[in-house]
Amino acid sequence: MTDATPIRLLLADDHPVVRAGLRAVLETEPGLVVMAEAATAEEAVARAAEGDIDVVLMDLQFGRGMGGAAATARITARPGAPRVLIVTTYDSDADTLPAIEAGATGYLLKDAPPEDLAAAVRTAAAGRTTLAPSVADRLMNRLRTPGTALTRRETEVLALVAEGLSNQAIGDRLHVTEGTVKSHLARIYAKLDVDSRTAAVAAATGLGLIRR
Repeated sequence: MTDATPIRLLLADDHPVVRAGLRAVLETEPGLVVMAEAATAEEAVARAAEGDIDVVLMDLQFGRGMGGAAATARITARPGAPRVLIVTTYDSDADTLPAIEAGATGYLLKDAPPEDLAAAVRTAAAGRTTLAPSVADRLMNRLRTPGTALTRRETEVLALVAEGLSNQAIGDRLHVTEGTVKSHLARIYAKLDVDSRTAAVAAATGLGLIRR
């Protein structure tokens, strides 16, 4: 891609006002062209496969159906796939880790300044990574203190605890045994230095490990 070649964008978000806001910001930037919009993750996957998109701006939470992380994995799995830049309101480990593991090139929050959004799009189109400062800080902390970092599964378990589910209900949701859930909780308690479900949820929320 040369400087003269426009960067072609797909906006994937279930809120029309958000898509309109993104379009308004991005279309004022030289070299950026909004090719299409998608109101569902499924639409985004299908549209991204048409071959004329360079960067997908992807929300994480859609009203129903597929989520943004799953859509990112589908999109990036194809040869010659466009880059995916997550643009969302969520910055907990429960949100960021699945998206990054799914192949997202960047992760930005919706309250980012317009110039940061445009810069992130250009960075993503070039195959480089842009992370919101809060996301970058937490990823660095995970690398510095791997012994205290929760695994993706532990994060899932704790998020369900925060929703008020019992161990058996969590096991049913994740298709594991109740004993496996208890083992995950024991490791979570040890890592967070707590001794109860309530304390674990409070600690993880304070650390940004699960969504507030």
